[in-house]
Amino acid sequence: MKTSYKTIASLLLAVSAAPALANWSVNIGAITVAPQDSSSHLNVVETVAGLPANSTEVSVNNNTQLGITIDYQLTKNWTIELIAATPFNHDVKVKGSAIDGLSVGSTKHLPPTLVAQYHFDLGDSRFDPFVGLGINYTNFFQEEVSGELISTLQALNVTDADDKVELKLKDSVGLAIQAGVNVKLADSWSAHLMLSKMNIDTEGRVQVNGNTIQSVDVTIDPYVWMIGARYSF
Repeated sequence: MKTSYKTIASLLLAVSAAPALANWSVNIGAITVAPQDSSSHLNVVETVAGLPANSTEVSVNNNTQLGITIDYQLTKNWTIELIAATPFNHDVKVKGSAIDGLSVGSTKHLPPTLVAQYHFDLGDSRFDPFVGLGINYTNFFQEEVSGELISTLQALNVTDADDKVELKLKDSVGLAIQAGVNVKLADSWSAHLMLSKMNIDTEGRVQVNGNTIQSVDVTIDPYVWMIGARYSF
């Protein structure tokens, strides 16, 4: 994986060294994160609750926000894009067994992604298809434990009313691949359609008074798609 990151970084630096065309574009529209999640099992929860071994995982729901991506065209075929958005909100729930759907908590995240795009020349200036490869950094913040989880832990005599229960999620760095098309509508305006697959892995920890009582490895690996308007300066 480290080799892959070095390869992407080298590609971004090489493209950045090309002669600039001073061609900036901004894409604004709806951007959706759709996790294709899987996780390790909640072994401690299964033991305390008397559930079958390996019967529980966690799931993360979809969320749509305002997407803002900025493109800088370096050559006719190469562009650097920064993908940004307003913070995504996700609910984390238990998946499987008798406690399926139990709310664990919620989190917000920002996944800024830097992508090197290759734009194909089809001989038709109206259509601008592209593919991209880059690096994603996902920052999780404002993690909150649900009241449902707190009540469940108290009912199982794991915690009492005086205990401080917290949810922590580890930030992630991963690869991103991308494909899309810009469709020209007027001199400076285009429609922008984009689909990405991002590698996002995290470790979730439920802590009581600062001590971890359950940790879980979560693979989120979402599809990210955006539909919006594009303005080229």
